[in-house]
Amino acid sequence: MTTRDAGSDKLGSDRLYPDRPIVGVGVVVFRGDEVLLIKRGKPPVSDRWSIPGGAQEIGETVRQAALREVAEETGIEIDIVGLIDVVDGITRDAEGRAKYHYTLVDFAALWRSGEARAASDAAATRWIGHDGLSEVALWDETRRIVARAVEMTDGRR
Repeated sequence: MTTRDAGSDKLGSDRLYPDRPIVGVGVVVFRGDEVLLIKRGKPPVSDRWSIPGGAQEIGETVRQAALREVAEETGIEIDIVGLIDVVDGITRDAEGRAKYHYTLVDFAALWRSGEARAASDAAATRWIGHDGLSEVALWDETRRIVARAVEMTDGRR
């Protein structure tokens, strides 16, 4: 007997009720005092604002995954400044089973070139001053990660 859900899932059954955590990357991208946000276009957090990122692919490092995901979702190029933190993203079902389980490796980065546009699984993009983030509905961990990235990049932006 398997613990996977037989129902449909846009991300595929390998992400729904996984056998092990999925490694993902997130990137806090700065352009001056602005932070790049994307509106997610796919589950598990459809239509929510977040930082760009996604799942690491076989054969790539987490830094390569970060560069690729930002380029795929927004069309911009970045320079990674450093590692911010590692966050566990676990969504449980009504019985307490892990429906989704991500280990998220978050980086700080500086915008290098390109115009941000929604692509791949991003429904929209938005540059916002980091002091205006309180007006956007974000996951508490995303707020914490952005705050740490602000501290980490102070003087570099």
